[in-house]
Parts: sequence; structure tokens; C-alpha cells
Amino acid sequence: MYPVSNAFLDAVKANNRKYYWTGRITTTAGTVYEFDQDDMVKVSGYITSQCCGSTEIELGTVYAAEMGISLFSEINRYTLEDAKVELFYHLQVAGGSYERIPMGIFEVSEANRKAKCLEIKAYDYMVRFEKAFTSLESIGNAYDFMVLCSTACDVTLAQDRATIEAMPNGTENLSIYSDNDIETYRDVLFYVGQVLGGFFVINRAGELVLRKYGNTPVLTVERKNRFTSSFSDFITRYTAVSSTNLRTQIAEYYALDPDDGLTMNLGVNPLLQFGLEETRRQLCENILNDLAVVNYVPFDSDTIGNPALDVGDVLSFSGGQADATKYACITSNSIKIGGRQSIKCVGKNPKLSQAKSKNDKNISGLLAQIEAGKIGIHTFTNASAFSVADVDTKIISIEFATTEANHAQFFGQVIVDVTAQPVTRSLTASGDVVIPSVNVDGVPVDPEDPEEEPVVIGSTEEQTITVSLPMSWQEDGHADVIFSFEFNNQMIPVHYPQENWHSGRHTILLYYPIENVVPNYTNIFNVYMRCEGGTAAVDTGMCIASISGQSMGASAAWDGRIDIEEYVDLFRIGNGRQNGRLQVKAFTDADEWEVKETMRRYYSDVKNGRSGIGGFAMVVDVPGSNA
Repeated sequence: MYPVSNAFLDAVKANNRKYYWTGRITTTAGTVYEFDQDDMVKVSGYITSQCCGSTEIELGTVYAAEMGISLFSEINRYTLEDAKVELFYHLQVAGGSYERIPMGIFEVSEANRKAKCLEIKAYDYMVRFEKAFTSLESIGNAYDFMVLCSTACDVTLAQDRATIEAMPNGTENLSIYSDNDIETYRDVLFYVGQVLGGFFVINRAGELVLRKYGNTPVLTVERKNRFTSSFSDFITRYTAVSSTNLRTQIAEYYALDPDDGLTMNLGVNPLLQFGLEETRRQLCENILNDLAVVNYVPFDSDTIGNPALDVGDVLSFSGGQADATKYACITSNSIKIGGRQSIKCVGKNPKLSQAKSKNDKNISGLLAQIEAGKIGIHTFTNASAFSVADVDTKIISIEFATTEANHAQFFGQVIVDVTAQPVTRSLTASGDVVIPSVNVDGVPVDPEDPEEEPVVIGSTEEQTITVSLPMSWQEDGHADVIFSFEFNNQMIPVHYPQENWHSGRHTILLYYPIENVVPNYTNIFNVYMRCEGGTAAVDTGMCIASISGQSMGASAAWDGRIDIEEYVDLFRIGNGRQNGRLQVKAFTDADEWEVKETMRRYYSDVKNGRSGIGGFAMVVDVPGSNA
């Protein structure tokens, strides 16, 4: 709900209200047209928004709000392509003053002329994300992906990194699985919204914001403020989520206890494919916990209107057939300028949903296998910016798999902003300075005698003087930008692409033929970068790369990763009577496993350094430690 004063809330619920609408059109050329209620064709304007479809609660949605209006205006419609339209609602509050609230920012998609009327249809900035997404494999957390999308589509983020990372799954590293149906940045936002357990909207300031379903009502809609209303006799609630794992070809099912509600099907989310089973489970359970707050009674109501309400707002209803103890969420909001406001909450009945056991729901997913010999490609774009100094920094990471043992090729392009350390130069400039000779003409003894010879009274000879002058200045230096490659945790020797650059923006092309690709195994190719003699920066989206080869795909195979957690229980400390020192009693640690794969794996558990124990006047040594 848009923040308004208590006086506004009192005035908007009154039996009589005094209000008016205004707006502003700004063309791409910068021309501004102001309009007010007198310029609007009566009951012609509307604003509609939604966060769900027509039947059930959804996660990750990226619906665009729509605005339409007819104006008595002579504005040239051909100048309104992509023009910005802003609407404002003004309500008279106690004391006679008017409180203004913004109703959104929209971009014109259609402008038609009808007699003396100009008909405008516009959508909010969500349509900007209908831009082709060419980077089909990127790595970063949810906020990194949001930054990537907002930067590419020129939409400001309303939330900062700390806000997003404080959410469940907000700090998890996500990677786009290569086998996906992502076509636009809007699709990316959809999957990010699912991971965060919410949905995306464009707020009234034209900024991208992630909203979540809540359980705290922002307003009570009384009977006198409703023209019509219809309430369901059930409560929509969710107790399980289902997510298809392409690696195992299983629709994994996660549920609360008791599992007696609806199941949210996340489908094949490409951001939920990588990682261990425990990681996927934690991600999905976090989503389920966010979804568990949904406890809504579906409704449909025409009201006198409160323009401060937004989709996602939780409401309570009183009077008539409403149950004041139950809540509902606005999933659809339609405002008529000068007319009624229609709000709606959708949802399914848990009792009427088809009952399925957990085993029934863990059905095999539909995974199209990669044809043998078919050329496939895995692409990458950095979702976060990098600052690079003289330490190797990972800037590219691509995971890929093949169904056959073959070769692959890596291609990459990195745009780097280099700041080289300045270099101080000094020298001593020397040279000869020549002082020419000078003759001073004499004068006649008798000025009145023209024949008398003048007498020379002085002269100087030509002189040469050697002069030296010290000089110093600063100039732009050179920075060495060095790249290194890593394949399956093994650094590639010898081949280290390097450039020597002045300060400024530079571009480098990278290539490496990858030999001995292991089939049915998650291969990892990493690129590292360091900068000597300065610093370098790679902005978001400035690093693109791809790996291509035959039989590319990720069949059901172990990714080659083993995570080990070790917990040490309390152990005794002896009194060390023999040597007069405190000592830790001996303990042993042993790990053993068998892995059937073609890659060699190593494990070591090394204790380095002393183990210090505070509160004692003598040093305590752990046997076997390196003192």
C-alpha cells in the first residue's frame, strides 16, 4: 500500500469525497503536456494491474500494469511513440487541503485519433524486460541477476543488495542451467522471483521491486464501502512445492507436516538445477516457508475505491457475508478514473484438488536427450561486476557436460576498464645560450662638423654560456593484464594471454581448445584475471563467453563434487604431569569412500599451527601440530 496519511484514509472511506485526477505526458523529445480532469473524457480512463492469473496463486510473476485514457487534446499522435505518461490522484482531506498520490509511470504503446479525442494505451516499465536474453549461462546471487536485468533494460531497482540478500535464498549462488526456455530478461526475473518466493512489479516511481505474500492486513474494507462482493467458502493454502530436477529427471516434492493443502508446481526452474541435493532441498524448503503464509479467502468485490492500494496488499473484510477473522490478498486491481475500483483474490480449493501421494508426485520429468553428434553451446555473461588487482580473480565459470568423450572450444570476450599506475619521469635539460656581440657607435667630437669621423667608445664580443635545468613530470603508465585458465580444478600451464595497456577501456578476445572432455560428467572451465601495475574493472555484462562442442548436454550424472562436514565432540585435556604442561589427549580421524569415475580425487585433513587455549599461564600444544 502506498504510504498515505491517516487523514487520507479517513477521507477515502467517507460517504462523500472530493477528488480530481491530473496527468503529464513527456515525449522522447522532451516536450511536456500537462492535463487535468477537464481534459479527460468522462469514465474513459483506467489502470489495471495483477500479480496472478485468473485461477490460482502464482510465484515469480512479472505482469505489466496497463493504463488507458481518452483526452480532449490536439497533441500530434505521431510524437507519442514511447512517450512517458504519469497519473496523479488528488483527494481532499480534513482542513480542505488536497493530498496527492502518484498512480504510476507508463510508456505509450498506442495512440489513436478519434474525432477530437486522443486515445492512449500505455504499459509500465515491465515491458522493457521483453528484451532478448542472449546470455544463457550466468552465475551470481538473486540480486546480481536483478542488477543484470535492470542494467540491460534501463529500469531502476527499488531495493538494495542488503534487502534482497536478507531474504531466504537471497545469498545463494545461482547458475542458469543450459537446457532452459529463457528467451527474455523478463523470463530471468520470473525464475529469480520463484527462488525468492515472491513476484515482481513496477512500483509507482517506475522502479522494479520484488514483493512477497504476507499475512498482515493493511486495511479493512467495510460493508458500506462495497457495492458488490463475493467470498469463497474455502481457504487457499499451500503445504508443498514441486520442482523438476533435470539431472535426475525427477519432480522433487517438498512438503510440510501435515501435507493437506495445495502444491505449488515450480516447473523446470533453470536456477534450481545445480548443486547438491541438500542445497536444492534447502532452496525449495525456503520457498515453501515463504509460501506457507498464504492463507487467503478468494473474493471478488467492487468498491468505492482506494487508489493507495497495490497488488499484494492483504485485506480484511467486515459486514455482510464477510468473515472479519479471515484475510485475502489483492491479486488483481482495476481502477476506473472517476468510477469504481474492482479488486480480486484468486485461489483454488485444497479439498477439490486431486489427491496425490508423495510417490505419485515424484514422477519422472521430461528430459529431451541431446542427439549424438549434435553441436551444442553453453554461454556465460557475468551477472556481477569485478574489481581486479594483482591477485587472480575468477571472472568466468562455465559448467558443461557431454554424452561422449570429445573436444570443446572456449571463446570469450572481456571489456576491461584499466587504471594504470602513473609513472614519474625526470631529466636534466642542458644547452648552450649564445649572447651576440654588441657595438656601441661613437659620436663626433664636433657635432656640427659632418666630415669628422665618429669615435667608437665601446664594444662586446659574442659569448656562449652552457645552461642545465632539472625537470620532472608524471605520465600514464602501463598495466599488465594477465589471464589464466582452469579446467576441472587443474590450472592450464604455459598458456597465459597477456596485454600491456594504458589507462582506459580495452577489449581482449580469449580462446582455448579443451581436450579430453570427460563424458557424463559436469566439467568446469574457469578463467582468472589479474592486473599488475594498476587496477582493472569488469562491469556487469561486460564479460561474455561460450563453450561449444559435439553431444553437449547434461545427462543424469554425478557432478563430481563431494562436500564433507566434520564435527568434533568435546575432548579431554590431560594434566601433563610428566612434563608439567597441559596436553590434548590423542584422537584420530579417518575417512574412506569409493567413487566410480574417471577423474582422480584427493582428500587430505591437515592440522597446521598451534592450538591456543586461553585462560592458562602456559602454552598448550596439540600433538602433531607444527610449532
